[in-house]
Amino acid sequence: MTGQSDRTPVTVIGLGSMGSALAAAFIDAGHPTTVWNRTGSKATPLVAKGAVHAAGVEVAVAASPLVVACLTTYGDTVEALAPAAAAGALAGRALVTLNSGSPSGARRTAAWALGHGARYLDGAVKNVPSAVGAEDTLLYYGGDGDVFAEFESTLRVLGGDTVHLGADPDLAALYETAVGATLLPALVGFFQGAAALQARGLEAGSMVRFSVKWFEMINSVLPLFAEQIDSGEYAVPGSSVNVFLAGAPSAEELGWEAGLDVRWQAPLYDLLRRAVEAGHGDHSVSAVAEVLKLTSPDRQPR
Repeated sequence: MTGQSDRTPVTVIGLGSMGSALAAAFIDAGHPTTVWNRTGSKATPLVAKGAVHAAGVEVAVAASPLVVACLTTYGDTVEALAPAAAAGALAGRALVTLNSGSPSGARRTAAWALGHGARYLDGAVKNVPSAVGAEDTLLYYGGDGDVFAEFESTLRVLGGDTVHLGADPDLAALYETAVGATLLPALVGFFQGAAALQARGLEAGSMVRFSVKWFEMINSVLPLFAEQIDSGEYAVPGSSVNVFLAGAPSAEELGWEAGLDVRWQAPLYDLLRRAVEAGHGDHSVSAVAEVLKLTSPDRQPR
C-alpha cells in the first residue's frame, strides 16, 4: 500500500459480511485499518490484506480517531463497545454506527456514545456487501455535521453516493426504516409470483425481466405519489384505491388455483377497505398513507 501517511486511520468493529467489506474498502484505499471481532478468526483475511488485528476492543478503539461499528443491532453495538467505553477509549473518538435498528435505538445509542465522550454519526449502507466501494453505492448518515465534514472523504471510500441527512442522530435509521419498508412486501410478492409459475411447471427465472419492468414502472410513479402525500391532494388518481381493491378476489382465486398461501395480502386489502371507508375510494392509491397515520397524542418519539 502507498500513501498511508496522509490517510486517516480507521478502526472497524464487527467483521460479518458487511463489516469485512467495509474494512477491505478502507484497506484498498490505503487507510491504516485496525479490526476487531468477537470471533478473531474472521480477521484473518483482512490481516492478509494489511489490517492490524487488535487483541481487544479497547485497543481497537484507541488505535484510530475514526471508529466504524458494523454489528447487527444498536444493542449489539453498545454491548461490544462497553469495555472500550469503561476504559475511556471512546473519549474524543468519532464513532460511526452502521447497523440495523429503529430511530429510537439510534437516539439511545447517540446518548450513550456522547455520555462516554464520543462524537457520534449514525449511518446506513443501502446496498449489499459486494457493492461497498462502488461509485453508485449509497450510504447516508445522520448526526454530528462536524464529524461528517471532517471524515467525509474517508467515508466516501465506502460508496460514492454519500449523503449527510442532518444533525439529528436518528435520521439515517428513520430513512432506513422508511425506505426499507418496501423491501419485504416486494420480495414476498415476487416469491408468490415465482411459486405460482412453478405450480404451472414454469421456471421462476422466466418472470425476472417482466418483474424488473414492473419495478421500473413503480420507480417512475414514486415522485408523483410523494407529491400527493406531501400536499394531501389525492383527487386526481393514476390508479384509485377502488381499482386496487378490485384485485382482491383475483388474488384469492390465484391462491386457490395455484395452491398458495396468500393470507399475507389480507392486511393490505384491509388497508384499502379502510381507505374506502374514509372516503378515498375514488382517490389515488397513495391516499392509503392517510389511513396508516395514527393520531393518538401519546404516539410521540421516545
